[in-house]
Amino acid sequence: MKNFHIKPIGLLDMLEFKKMVPNRQKIIDAAPAAPLPQSWPVNDAAKALHPARQFLTVENVTDRGPDAKSYVLVPDPSAGTDRLAFFRAGQYLSIRLKIGDSALTRPYSICSAPLDALNGGKYALTIKRAQDGFASDYLLANLKAGDKIEASGPEGAFYYDPIRDAANVVGIAGGSGITPFLSMAAAIADGTEDFCLSILYGSRTKDDILLRDEFDGIAAKTDKVKVIHVLSEEKAEGFEYGFITAELIKKHSPGNEEFSVFLCGPQQMYSFVDNELKLLDLQAKYIRHELFGSVKNPAEFSDYPSGAMANQYKVKVKMRNMEREIQANGSEPVLVALERAGIMAPSRCRSGECGWCHSRLISGNVYTPSSLDGRRAADYTFGYFHPCCAFPISDLELDVPVVD
Repeated sequence: MKNFHIKPIGLLDMLEFKKMVPNRQKIIDAAPAAPLPQSWPVNDAAKALHPARQFLTVENVTDRGPDAKSYVLVPDPSAGTDRLAFFRAGQYLSIRLKIGDSALTRPYSICSAPLDALNGGKYALTIKRAQDGFASDYLLANLKAGDKIEASGPEGAFYYDPIRDAANVVGIAGGSGITPFLSMAAAIADGTEDFCLSILYGSRTKDDILLRDEFDGIAAKTDKVKVIHVLSEEKAEGFEYGFITAELIKKHSPGNEEFSVFLCGPQQMYSFVDNELKLLDLQAKYIRHELFGSVKNPAEFSDYPSGAMANQYKVKVKMRNMEREIQANGSEPVLVALERAGIMAPSRCRSGECGWCHSRLISGNVYTPSSLDGRRAADYTFGYFHPCCAFPISDLELDVPVVD
C-alpha cells in the first residue's frame, strides 16, 4: 500500500478560489464585442470537399453514338450549390432520380479531370445504355441541357494511391467501364496524378469504342498513357482480337517491373478476368475492382437457394413514422423493390461496399453473395444488412433509415 498525503485547503487557497469568478468576469468585460464566428475554416473545408448533396444543371449534352451520351454538369446556385466538390480521378457521383412512381439512385463515374471541377466548375458523366437499364434508358431519352439534377458528393475508392499501388497501372475496361480511366488519363496529362497507365479496353467492334478521340488526344500529349483496344467480334489492323487474357495483360505490362491492375466493367468481365489474373500471381493489393452495380442474376451463384428467384415476397417496411407493405421479387435486390415502390431508401454504390444503405432486418431471410458482402462486424451483431446486394428468400420486415 502506498501512502498518499492530501494537503488541506488553506487560507491562501480559499482566497484564490474566491478570486476566480471576478477574474473571469474581468476577462469577459475586457473582450471585444465582436460576434462569435458562425463557422470555422475546418468545417467549411469539410463541407466543400464532402457535401451530402450537390444541386447541378446540365450545361450541354454530346451524343456518343446510338447508345451513349456525355453530360457536362455545372453548379446550380439557385438550389444552394455555388461550387463543385473536388474529387480524385476515378470517383463517381450518385444521381438521385424520380421516374414515374419509382424513386432511385444510380452511380456514374466522373469522366472529366479533377482540375475541371476545381478551376472550371464542371463535371462530365458519360452514360451508356445498359441491358434492361431502367435508369440509363430514362436518362438517355430525357436528360437535356438546362435540366436540374441532384447528386451526392464524389464517392468511391477507385483511384490511384502511391502508398498502395504500383507506379505502373494496367487498366482493364469494358463498355462504360472506360469512363473512370478517362478521368485518370486526363489527370496524368495535366500533372494532377503521377503514374503510368496502360489501358486494355474491350469492345465488340471499332464502332463500339467509347471516348476514343478523347483518349487519342491525351495519348498524343503524354507517353504515360497508352490505350490498347481489344475487339471481340472484329479483326482489324492495329487492334488486339479476342478477350483480355493473362497472356494479353502480360504482353502490355511493364516488363519486369511491378504493376497494379485496375478493373472496371460488367460483372461478366470481372468473372473472366479474375480467373486470368490468378495466372499472373500478383499480390492481392495490386488488384483493384471498381463497383459494378446491382447483380442481375443471383442464380449464377452456386450457393443461391434453388427456386427462390421465381418467387414473390411480402416486405413490411418501417421508415421512421411510416409503415408500408410492398412486393419484392426473388430475382431483384431488396433496394430495387423499395425504389420501385417509390420509397427513397438511402444508397450510393449499389454494390455492397459503401454501407450507405444499411438497414435493420427485423425478420425474414435474405441471400447476399459472399463476394459482395461488405458488412462490418457490428452489422452482423445488430442484425443489419445491405439491401442493394441482398435478395429476398422469404417474407421480410425491415427498418430502413430516412434519407436526409
